Amino acid sequence: MKNNPAAGIARSIENALQQRRDAVLVKESIAGDAGAFAKLMSLYQNRVEAVGMSFFHNHTDTEDFVQDVFLKAYTSLTSFRGESRFSTWLTRIAYNMAINIKARSKTYDSIADETLLPSPGRTPEENEIRRLTAEAIKEALRELPEQYAACLDFYFFHDMSYDEIAAVTDMPLNTIKSHIFRAKKILRRKLSEFV
Repeated sequence: MKNNPAAGIARSIENALQQRRDAVLVKESIAGDAGAFAKLMSLYQNRVEAVGMSFFHNHTDTEDFVQDVFLKAYTSLTSFRGESRFSTWLTRIAYNMAINIKARSKTYDSIADETLLPSPGRTPEENEIRRLTAEAIKEALRELPEQYAACLDFYFFHDMSYDEIAAVTDMPLNTIKSHIFRAKKILRRKLSEFV
């Protein structure tokens, strides 16, 4: 799916449009337009919530975390230079804040939740298969080393590129590639145990 040339072109166009939209919203936010920042919040709230749930595992702490992340992002907007996508910059803030909060107990449990993925109309049987598959994947991801699970989660469930994951986690690009490769291998082996 990631090697489809037409999909790659469409994704590049979509990314360029998102970057342009986000750049305008950031500029308007810096100029004092609260509505522009509210739009950025609504666009990326699910992403920040997913990072929060991955670390805190409950809605109350995650809600507080989301508010803290957006407050930090708002007060740091002038430091956003547009060298990466706004979503990458925001995810890096969220990831770093979560790491700092959980410094003593560095547990990363991938959200990998089917509710975050698009869900076109499916039959009840398809929904049940999807739910059971998601549970199997979650269980397998919980057994991965923390850094592997985080990289795999960002790659598959947040559709981030290797470069974006490296920017968020501050790990070298080759380390990201290696973590994802090893995580896929471990995940494949663990999922074969469920079959």
